[in-house]
Amino acid sequence: MEIKAGQRLACPTCATELVVVRPPSAPVEVTCGGVAVGDPGDERPGGGHADPGGDPTLVGKRYSDEESGLEVLCSKAGEGALACAGRPMPVKGAKPLPSSD
Repeated sequence: MEIKAGQRLACPTCATELVVVRPPSAPVEVTCGGVAVGDPGDERPGGGHADPGGDPTLVGKRYSDEESGLEVLCSKAGEGALACAGRPMPVKGAKPLPSSD
């Protein structure tokens, strides 16, 4: 799936919605609980995730995949764990402040 900056993505089986902050360097598949995410306007039948394990998505948090360069912002929380090309996407931590001398 080709992903562009500013694109909105949604999980078809839970309430998770994402905004792409930084697109990946090559097309990748992004999943939420083992289900491929898609356009928020697509049909969202629900029904549960293929892989119910993992941490749920948290609203306002950024998730990143260092290998592909993908970074997304969670705009609606959901029950599924995010993954990019099969790799779990951890919450992006804050940059440490420079030390003062």
